[in-house]
Amino acid sequence: MNLFSSLGPHAAFIVAAYAVAALTVAGLIGWIWIDHRAQKRRLALLEMGGVTRRSDRAAGRPA
Repeated sequence: MNLFSSLGPHAAFIVAAYAVAALTVAGLIGWIWIDHRAQKRRLALLEMGGVTRRSDRAAGRPA
């Protein structure tokens, strides 16, 4: 384990901190991806129900 010896006496803490940070970032990316899919699904349901976007009306598109 040359990696641990090059990091000094606090190698376990350093590796653990990077691992926790990586897992946190991966979790946030997953959460955002899942939420994005849910929001797209909700928007599609609203549009199927006849609700339109205000940005569509502002751009001169028919409601």
